[in-house]
Amino acid sequence: MAQRKSRTDRRIDLIEAARRAIIRHGVDGVQLSHVAVEAGLTSGAVLYHYPDLSELLIEAQHAGMERFYEQRLRQLVRLTDPAEKLVMTIRSGLPTGPLDPDVRLLNELGGAAGRNRVYGVLLTSLYDRQVSMYQAILDTGHALGVFSLSSDSLTISRNLVALEDAYGYRITARHPVIGPQEAVELILSYARTATGHDLSHGTTGAHGTSGAH
Repeated sequence: MAQRKSRTDRRIDLIEAARRAIIRHGVDGVQLSHVAVEAGLTSGAVLYHYPDLSELLIEAQHAGMERFYEQRLRQLVRLTDPAEKLVMTIRSGLPTGPLDPDVRLLNELGGAAGRNRVYGVLLTSLYDRQVSMYQAILDTGHALGVFSLSSDSLTISRNLVALEDAYGYRITARHPVIGPQEAVELILSYARTATGHDLSHGTTGAHGTSGAH
């Protein structure tokens, strides 16, 4: 007999189902029945765990965002060299390909942010946290004499996150000549100018498994 799932596991499954439903139907078009189909449950079973569908959708979107901040921070603690940290952070902020589900979810969220204040707040919070993540790397590198910054760290950090967003969108839009590796090199070209460092650490090889917005 199959083991019965705990309430926590069921909620995790529903969050994943909601993410798939948002990608398939759009953040404005997703309905309770869509989530139920993705989860293989009845609508009533979904409501048992999430009486408010909007709460489930927000949790699904927040789960997708975790990859672009919390997971990247966990990767950073394993490194000590600011140049390596910067390269890793740039790599992990891009989609793995056009079908990257987390980035497609963020694209859906971005499209709805102008109509939904909650979605706008979520995206603004993610952007600000990503900027602070880059800024900490740049400030540390500057203090250690590794980087010679072309302007203040906040400006550079905002530009780096904006480049992640822009190239991430191009990748998911299937631009014919801009894939993950090309986007990495384009962002690194700006980062080299901004930091005065060749950023040769980890600039070759496969694209990372984490991914912007």
